[in-house]
Amino acid sequence: MANITLDDAPAGGIALAETSRGTERLHRAVFIGLGILLVIAPFVVYPVFVMKVLCFALFALAFNLLLGYGGLLSFGHAAYFGMAAYVSAYAAKVWGFPPEFAILSGMLVAGVLGLVFGALAIRRQGIYFAMITLALAQMVFFFSLQTPKFTGGEDGIQAVPRGYLFGLFNLGDDRTLYWLVAAIFMAGLLLIYRIIHSPFGQVCKAIRDNEPRAISLGYRANQYKLAVFVLSATLAGLAGATKAIVFQLASLTDVHWSMSGEVVLMTLVGGLGTVFGPIVGALVIVSMQNYLAGLGSWVLVIQGVIFVICVMLFREGIVGLIAKKIGKPL
Repeated sequence: MANITLDDAPAGGIALAETSRGTERLHRAVFIGLGILLVIAPFVVYPVFVMKVLCFALFALAFNLLLGYGGLLSFGHAAYFGMAAYVSAYAAKVWGFPPEFAILSGMLVAGVLGLVFGALAIRRQGIYFAMITLALAQMVFFFSLQTPKFTGGEDGIQAVPRGYLFGLFNLGDDRTLYWLVAAIFMAGLLLIYRIIHSPFGQVCKAIRDNEPRAISLGYRANQYKLAVFVLSATLAGLAGATKAIVFQLASLTDVHWSMSGEVVLMTLVGGLGTVFGPIVGALVIVSMQNYLAGLGSWVLVIQGVIFVICVMLFREGIVGLIAKKIGKPL
């Protein structure tokens, strides 16, 4: 019996290692394929549309980091996305910051806001956590509405200059700006991928699955939850700041509660808790908004129908369903 146990253990370890290597190869292939698509995209599709998809994909990836891997449902992520957009637009237009510093300033403000809001929200769990994030986000919305000297009020901050990247590259050209947005998106995706597969990410998943047990093992759950909250808010801010430069506009839509709902929808449609799901979800939702714009408010009805279908037929989302079929995580 002892010999059987000893023989079986290495076999199990080898099988597990083979599975892990297979997953790594699959993910590497997906990254390479995604890189090829990003290179080809601006020559096939209108670059501004692709940039919009990439900005919202990064926003959805940031949200998925919090909910899919941290287990924290936020209904107020528009606060970080929108405030970063305002700060980035204001810095570029009023202060004359170059685009790289305008984007970084928006990202920094989103991180600080995430630190403050996260410190308050993580004191509660479940629906109470979600309602606190929504309430805090609504405070940001009303602040934006009541400070027209900073935000432009209902008009927003318009005609934001794109400027020159590092003083050399004219971002007024859509193709030039596209390469910056693609680089930001890939950097954000790779960072999130690294976070998920790091020891920090593994602890976050343990807390998500069984917080009392993680605490009993000596992990300070609230510190991990706050850290992942700040990371998520900062990356959402990066998406919002980049979006403001792309569209040369920051408006109340960016901080409205419906923006928080959209990012939840993107994440669930693509696949909650998957690495690449939010990208597919963002592509689906943004494409619908773009190509079905002629239907007016009916677009929202169609989005609702798609959401119901996803929940009823494949709760794992599009990428989650594919991962389930092939037996490998995506």
